[in-house]
Amino acid sequence: MRTEEITNRLKRIEGQVRGLQRMVAEQRDCEAILTQLMAARAALDRVGLMVTDSFVQQCIVDDEGELSRERVRRVLDLVFSRFSLTSGDESNFGVDPDKPTEE
Repeated sequence: MRTEEITNRLKRIEGQVRGLQRMVAEQRDCEAILTQLMAARAALDRVGLMVTDSFVQQCIVDDEGELSRERVRRVLDLVFSRFSLTSGDESNFGVDPDKPTEE
């Protein structure tokens, strides 16, 4: 795993979040806060993908050093479940994508 690079990125994200806390406390413009929130989330997603990449490389090979189809499937299931939106995820802004909209 690229520990130093990941740690440095997490420190930058920590700084972004502290900045967001100040912006909220100072009641700054909502658009500016939302822009910074999206940037912090995107940065965190990138770190998550870096960690996932390392995890995948370590976990898909079986004890004999061979690619394990079952392990690949499990890892892919984990990755897609972690990085995809579900109907209960607040990222949907309270909208259930499976529910028809009223017109």
